[in-house]
Amino acid sequence: MTDTHGAARPGSLSIRHTAINGIRVVAVQGEIDHAVKDMLSEALLPCDGPVPLRTVVDLSGVTFMDSSGINVFVAAHQAANDDQGWLRIAGAQESVLRLLEIVGLDEVIGCHPTVDQALTA
Repeated sequence: MTDTHGAARPGSLSIRHTAINGIRVVAVQGEIDHAVKDMLSEALLPCDGPVPLRTVVDLSGVTFMDSSGINVFVAAHQAANDDQGWLRIAGAQESVLRLLEIVGLDEVIGCHPTVDQALTA
């Protein structure tokens, strides 16, 4: 597991990367808003290399997300699809999952209760 960004204050964002059976898993903790959208974008859409083909984003540690997160997920989904890959979301807490449902992103990006379910979907 690689810790790429540590949470310095309550509510800030922490992102860890790992791989399970060749699938990239990005575990996110904290709050996703305008202040951290670039950090999340960099984690999902690395500018210094190719976009991973298969990624599961574990949102179980995310307590808040606004439209900034939605925009990053749409861009990451499109980039993965362009390369015949996929992006899946796992473990979103109720408030975050509700936002994904309201904007219809759950119809575009697979949302799963657990990382294990997202990996095997």
